[in-house]
Amino acid sequence: MGTISSDDVRKVAQLARLALPEDKITTYTGQLERILDYVAHLDAVDTEGVPPTTRAVEVVNVTRDDQVEATPVRDNLLDLAPQREGDFFRVPRILA
Repeated sequence: MGTISSDDVRKVAQLARLALPEDKITTYTGQLERILDYVAHLDAVDTEGVPPTTRAVEVVNVTRDDQVEATPVRDNLLDLAPQREGDFFRVPRILA
């Protein structure tokens, strides 16, 4: 793999909209080089016949059917309002 230059790091930072301090460019250059070396190492792993996955452990969402049930909560909440008009809260007018 080719060597990552300081200009490469500046370009990546610009594309990512990151403001990198100039005194840290050398540090980030080495870190980015090590990251790319590790990715290249992972690329060498034989994955033939391994199906692609989105996570290591399969997650199954357990759901239930929706059921409509009558509840008195709505009327109880409306009764708590300072003013009620039928099935609605009555509030002060805000537009002239």
